[in-house]
Amino acid sequence: MTTSSATDAPRPTTAPRPIARPRPRAPRRPHTPGRPRRSVLLTVLTGVVLLYSLVPLLWLVISATKTQQGLARSFGLWFDGDFALWDNLTETFTYQDGVFGRWLLNTLLYVVVGAGGATLLAVLGGYALAKFDFPGKRAVFAVVIGAVAVPTTALAVPTFLMFSKLGLTDTPWAIIVPSLISPFGLYLMWVFATEAIPAELMEAARIDGAGELRTFFQVALPLLAPGTVTVLLFTTVATWNNYFLPLIMLKDPDWYPLTLGLDAWNKQAATAGGEAVFNLVVTGSLLTIVPLIAAFLLLQKYWQSGLAAGSVKE
Repeated sequence: MTTSSATDAPRPTTAPRPIARPRPRAPRRPHTPGRPRRSVLLTVLTGVVLLYSLVPLLWLVISATKTQQGLARSFGLWFDGDFALWDNLTETFTYQDGVFGRWLLNTLLYVVVGAGGATLLAVLGGYALAKFDFPGKRAVFAVVIGAVAVPTTALAVPTFLMFSKLGLTDTPWAIIVPSLISPFGLYLMWVFATEAIPAELMEAARIDGAGELRTFFQVALPLLAPGTVTVLLFTTVATWNNYFLPLIMLKDPDWYPLTLGLDAWNKQAATAGGEAVFNLVVTGSLLTIVPLIAAFLLLQKYWQSGLAAGSVKE
């Protein structure tokens, strides 16, 4: 008979303790260039700037619906009891024998000839400076940069003295000729043409037998469309809002632009026996900014791409 030892007795089995595994973390989304990071501070600052820009426009729209008496008795950012927008529009175009329409046509003349000519010269000059090498190119670059840094008001008095010697003051040429020069537009087109027109494309056109004029109009000019629209908008706004140059150049009210004409209406109340027409000044100011807003909204896809030219280096 065999006896089992103590070591042969069955031992109690215990279940193995499971190994605690770390909880997997949620993968962090990588920052992609197409999705900008959100910034609370930047959002707040953008909202403040937007409010700062829209409040004057809102005041202008609301004030254009008020009569002369309503402007004084009502809150600036709310409507008056009398809605007089259509009456103000009619009176603006008929006051003083319809001189507002003459000022509007003068402004369009200065913009079409002055701003259009400045854009054409900027496109031609920027293309030539970007795609052709010639002696003195660095000197031209220095002159252009220096001209951009000089404020236009500093050149107003010398320009007036020069035009008075030529007998051109109190004429449309005193406004059109200075508007033809746009150093900033020339510099912008220079930078844009450098990036927008590949040298290989121009060489291919020349190999195919195209001359310089044909290369410019059929190859380069379509590629320069965004930059051209951008320069056109800048020069249009500068000419449309020009006030100081017409102030010292013009005496005849028949040649006034809108800026100078509305200022003359605004100053009537301060003259002896003058009539206060602040409601017409406000309505005329609203009519003045409508074409600029429409131009920016209709052409925004062109000028936004034009402003971004040269910002990315390949």
